[in-house]
Amino acid sequence: MLTIQKFISGKSIQLAFFIRAFLDKRIPYSELDLYFWDTMEEWSQVKNGKQIPCGQREIVFWHLLHQVHFWPAQTLLNDEYLRDELNTCLNYLECEEDYPLPLDCIGIRP
Repeated sequence: MLTIQKFISGKSIQLAFFIRAFLDKRIPYSELDLYFWDTMEEWSQVKNGKQIPCGQREIVFWHLLHQVHFWPAQTLLNDEYLRDELNTCLNYLECEEDYPLPLDCIGIRP
């Protein structure tokens, strides 16, 4: 059975990979968008634990996922403030050690 923790752990690694690849212009936005929709479909299959409050990693995960779906590709690529925010969140997801929760990071489950 897929738990929320397993879902977020696995998907966080993938999300970071896809966002970094897009920001480095190694993949087109359409690939990132496809990842978004695949993730939403997989999330719909998680049945247990959705009543448990979100942890910090999950908050950052949903925040990032929302940002890359909300903003147009050119904004994601060209807005320096947004790119800094994305990179801070990506660093948080990729860091195995204690890393401070990014400021103004508000992620909620769909």
